[in-house]
Amino acid sequence: MDFAAIDFESTGHFEDGRDEPIQVGIALMHKDSICPDHFFRSFIQPAKSRAISHAARAVHRIRDEELEGAPMLVELWPEIRTALKGRVVVAHGAGTEKRFLRAFPMHGFNPWVDTLQLARKALPAIKDHSLGNLLQALDLEPEVQDLCPRLNWHDALFDAVASLVLLRKILRRGATENDPYFMLDLP
Repeated sequence: MDFAAIDFESTGHFEDGRDEPIQVGIALMHKDSICPDHFFRSFIQPAKSRAISHAARAVHRIRDEELEGAPMLVELWPEIRTALKGRVVVAHGAGTEKRFLRAFPMHGFNPWVDTLQLARKALPAIKDHSLGNLLQALDLEPEVQDLCPRLNWHDALFDAVASLVLLRKILRRGATENDPYFMLDLP
């Protein structure tokens, strides 16, 4: 089975309650091998040319200057479609990614795996299911750093890779007994 993890970073919410994507990262996994040669990362020019909110900038550290000359989301569609098509799409807290991909109706990306929901079921002993906390609790952060040198949390590619590393760990643990964290009781 092939997986494609996607993550977006955004401008943050404004008075109209909307935000826009400003960075996308996509990472592929074939069976249980993560494929660094097929990583995709791009800044995105917001459609409304919004500045990045102070709160969002504090989280992802992306500056307005980094978006100068960046392509619009619609220009990235061929690359995104190619990466996601025919693969199980993965995201941690998939609501944001699904919402931003609605810009392309009828995209047909199914099924989705939300690693946040999966981790809540598979790893109930871990109380905080944020992506960073899960990787730290499972000692997986060094693996993500090895796959994404010079990147860090809240970079879209780093977070996409982290989602795949987490998914792979949960899938591998499915057959493991005596694990203090693991419990998967799905229908």
